[in-house]
Amino acid sequence: MSGAEVAGLIVAVFWAILVSFLAVALVRLAQTLKRTSELVAGITEQAVPLLGDASDALRTAHSQLDRVDTITAEVAEVTANASALSSTVASAFGGPLVKVAAFSYGVRRAVGVRTSGGAGAGAANGAAGTDRSRARTVKAGKVLPAARRGGRRNRSKD
Repeated sequence: MSGAEVAGLIVAVFWAILVSFLAVALVRLAQTLKRTSELVAGITEQAVPLLGDASDALRTAHSQLDRVDTITAEVAEVTANASALSSTVASAFGGPLVKVAAFSYGVRRAVGVRTSGGAGAGAANGAAGTDRSRARTVKAGKVLPAARRGGRRNRSKD
């Protein structure tokens, strides 16, 4: 065998080994592509119903939001009606109730002055004295704040 024949034989063996490695790599690549296509098919089978469920959920949420909008509008209308009603009641009964309360206070005060203070010029002094005595009356266990203990005469002027 000559050197050219040996070199040709080495090149032929090298090509045979290279082709066998490439054949193994191609077989593995074919198996990987087959598994990948099966995986994609499985995901597609599961994704289609999932997308349908998501679409149904979105439709349901949209209809619920429409209902909430309707309810909110109705609540706003009820609130406006309640506000109008309260302002009507306040304007209709507010003034007369204040007048009745003021009148009843005046009657109670007049009756209180008459029963405790006497009549005539002494009644005015008696009314003032009654107010002061009420302001200074202390119930057992209660302490007056320092500003109210001494009255106006004992306060220092700053």
